[in-house]
Amino acid sequence: MVVRNISKKRKHLVTLILLSVCGSTFYFLLTRLGLLMPLSELPSVLCLNSCSPERPVHPVVRGKQLLNNGRSLRELLGNNIDSKKVSILIEKSKYKLTLFYNFKPIKSYPVVFGSNPNGDKLYEGDQKTPEGLYHIRDLYSHPDWSKFIWLDYPTPHSWREHFQAKLGGTVNLFLPIGGQVGIHGVPSGGDDLIENRSNWTWGCISLKNHDVNEIYPTEFSLFRAENELQIVLQVLKRLAERAVR
Repeated sequence: MVVRNISKKRKHLVTLILLSVCGSTFYFLLTRLGLLMPLSELPSVLCLNSCSPERPVHPVVRGKQLLNNGRSLRELLGNNIDSKKVSILIEKSKYKLTLFYNFKPIKSYPVVFGSNPNGDKLYEGDQKTPEGLYHIRDLYSHPDWSKFIWLDYPTPHSWREHFQAKLGGTVNLFLPIGGQVGIHGVPSGGDDLIENRSNWTWGCISLKNHDVNEIYPTEFSLFRAENELQIVLQVLKRLAERAVR
């Protein structure tokens, strides 16, 4: 009798272990497919930590003109730069990226977006540029677009909007959220894409190669500091921008 009880307990234990392994593997696969967030982000997505709405970081930059377009960042900022004070504002309706230092606008650049620029990004393949607050995840050279500044999309806020769209029936349940969104240049000789405001990307922000090379960290250490990947980037919604113009 005792032997049978021990045998049953072992079977139950083995069953629990197998279920745990299968469940973990299934969750991992769904995460890799972009259908679920990593477990580390689950508390933030479910607002178990805090879930305050995103607030504007930058003051509104009046006008459509590009700020200090004919001057270099080295000339404007010098050589001693504290990367903790660097942030970026992108205004969709103005096709403009403005670099801030200590929350003061320093220089603006013309940019374009995904080929379906209106509205926030909700899933992979919608060709929209995500809106909200992001940080820089990584930076590297790109063989086709000069440089790539990789953003931390999707954030917990992105996941919440993604799931709300699925629950509301506007996004198919089996569509992934997407990723690999960043700031990059254009194909060689493609500056006219920026000059003509041709939204050509799959959701990234695109600058002229000369411009992306200037803000990308080289010997001029704009981002190369202790907290180099904590650069705040804010992408404004088109409708909100029209309201303040």
